[in-house]
Amino acid sequence: MLIREITIEDATEFTNLITEVEAQATYMLMEPGERKVTLEQQRGKLKQIKKQSNSTILVAEMDNKLVGYVIAIGGSTQRTKHAAYLVIGILKAYRSKGIGSALFSNVTDWAERNRLLRLELTVVTENKAGIALYKKSGFNIEGTKRKSLIFNDVAYDEYYMAKLL
Repeated sequence: MLIREITIEDATEFTNLITEVEAQATYMLMEPGERKVTLEQQRGKLKQIKKQSNSTILVAEMDNKLVGYVIAIGGSTQRTKHAAYLVIGILKAYRSKGIGSALFSNVTDWAERNRLLRLELTVVTENKAGIALYKKSGFNIEGTKRKSLIFNDVAYDEYYMAKLL
């Protein structure tokens, strides 16, 4: 397994990876097919992230293909630039193989090198595997966002979790 920062050349494969992860995952923010991103838009987003010292995308590569990612979106104001919001996705066939732990370890190292003080994320309270991974990676529950997402006409709560560096 290789964990590395994304490159502009990964735009097509990364776009396909996100689409596939969202089609397989129960608890992602967007439903399958809801995200509409062109290749040119994706390239633009990757270029923008490269310009920000408090944002990055790390990808996991196995079997000569991208199989997972963690996106770190840094705060955009003076008062929030020390923190990054994380989004993680791993293809179903590659889950429970240590990829999530490796992505979190690498994004934590990246954050420390870039002098961030806080990593944060949200997770649906029913996502037991995700919560276990996040706790194992040093994240703590800070609060609950009640009825924050609706799946199939059912409202779900999310935990707000953070890791202080």
